[in-house]
Amino acid sequence: MSSKAAPILPGATLGILGGGQLGRMFTIAARTMGYTVMVLDPDPASPAGQMADVHLEAGYADAAALARLGQACAAVTTEFENVPAASLVALARHCRVAPGADAVAVAQDRSHEKSWLARQGFATAPFALVYGEGDLDAALAEVGTPALLKVARFGYDGKGQARVGSKNEARAAFREFGEQPCVLEGYIALEREISVVLARDDAGECALFPVAENRHADGILDVSLAPARVPDALAIEAREMARAVADALGYVGVMAVEFFVTGGRLLINEIAPRPHNSGHYTLDACVTDQFEQQVRALCNLPLGDTRLLSPVAMVNILGDRWRNGGPHWDALLAHPNVKLHLYGKAEPRPGRKMGHFNVLDADPAAALALAERLRDVL
Repeated sequence: MSSKAAPILPGATLGILGGGQLGRMFTIAARTMGYTVMVLDPDPASPAGQMADVHLEAGYADAAALARLGQACAAVTTEFENVPAASLVALARHCRVAPGADAVAVAQDRSHEKSWLARQGFATAPFALVYGEGDLDAALAEVGTPALLKVARFGYDGKGQARVGSKNEARAAFREFGEQPCVLEGYIALEREISVVLARDDAGECALFPVAENRHADGILDVSLAPARVPDALAIEAREMARAVADALGYVGVMAVEFFVTGGRLLINEIAPRPHNSGHYTLDACVTDQFEQQVRALCNLPLGDTRLLSPVAMVNILGDRWRNGGPHWDALLAHPNVKLHLYGKAEPRPGRKMGHFNVLDADPAAALALAERLRDVL
């Protein structure tokens, strides 16, 4: 465990690789706290670039852009896990980088992540690694059917996944995925999905947010509820496991650990080395939100208070809502306990995350009921 470095104070320039909505919310938090922000993202209309002081329109492996970013910034972070590890290594020659390349490399490849979790002794769903079509028979024999075949890299929000119930279906899915490396996961009797968002600093201090309960639709997060409707002992165990993952990675920054609850047990599903969709409730319901916490961890500042001020339900707003004259913002904004967050994306597409809203209520059941009703009328 290393000692904590000197804090990076407001007035300094911070950098972020990635210009999506997570980068946008980081940029807003950093600028609110008095920092200058430089975003590296190739998209000229990137949501984060709209909010940044400087937007470098270049690829994540562009040597000149990385050099400019590293020289201008006191510290750099990421908003998504698929940044080339070599880019993080290159940046670290010029400035502080958190999270580090080693931790990101584990989480950006499902096969590495599952193998790492198994080596560390963390419980997961049954899995087998598939590098070629010849591995499928043994993998199916090991995990059984039905099973989920998932691409090892660049799969998210349900993309790059297929349910398979036979050898022929598995072969067809593997070919559809371009015969790239995959992970085959056995099905489990799923009771709930929950997640823990946390921040960890250089000295190993950890601040954990309340456990969120998550519900997905078509592989995309639909609704998150905090606090999760799980026994206190299970919530404590989830937070302890998430902290143990962060400690084992030597992680610095904000990260999320997703869990399956099955038979009263916790299985780790995925690690996200960044703020997480299921942590968006913190923007309105916690003393410190996950993006301010990201700034604090990056800048060696004391981590913020993570107390939940109110039960809250978060609903994703997808591009599908831009139909039939919608979205009906008036229905949403008529409620004084609803907080709307839009991401500045110009083109709504089915399945694209365009924003979210949080519903706060002293009664968690009432917050969830209103959130579901507003989702349906939006």
